[in-house]
Amino acid sequence: MVLYRRNFLPGGTYFFTVTLFDRRSSLLIENVDVLRDAFRVVRKERPFEIDAIVILPDHLHVVMKLSLDDADFAGRWRRIKGHFSSALLQAGVNLARHSNGELALWQRRYWEHTIRDEDDFARHVDYVHFNPVKHGYVRSVRDWAHSSFHRYVRLGVFPEDWAGDAGGSGDAFGERAEGD
Repeated sequence: MVLYRRNFLPGGTYFFTVTLFDRRSSLLIENVDVLRDAFRVVRKERPFEIDAIVILPDHLHVVMKLSLDDADFAGRWRRIKGHFSSALLQAGVNLARHSNGELALWQRRYWEHTIRDEDDFARHVDYVHFNPVKHGYVRSVRDWAHSSFHRYVRLGVFPEDWAGDAGGSGDAFGERAEGD
């Protein structure tokens, strides 16, 4: 059995990848407003900042900063996942279940990385924003609607044509090209 070790740092900034159980699903973008509401509700209950986010059909990436006196990102993810799942059930969405009756919506675990410094922060924000291009959903970062990239453009941090047109390459930001 793998022993998971998490770095709980009050006021820390973290990069997360959170994934649906069914990697072929598109529930996240089909229900993006429900997911946004889940984030809003949990941010009101347990404040945190979203520095960067991208929502893809079956997973999402977030760079999140916690309050100075708080290191409980796990509790926030439990609430976000739970709120989203409950809202879908209330809306009558038929969700798969495991043989023990538990919902089979989210993968149990998630990827977490503690941001170490400004360069690490910049690399992860770039990764978040470029991810829809990497997965081949769009050719240009600006073409993916469910991304904080648009906020960065409005704030003048990035130009609208940031990262250009990938033309389907998808191998930027440290990602290996197919077959590597």
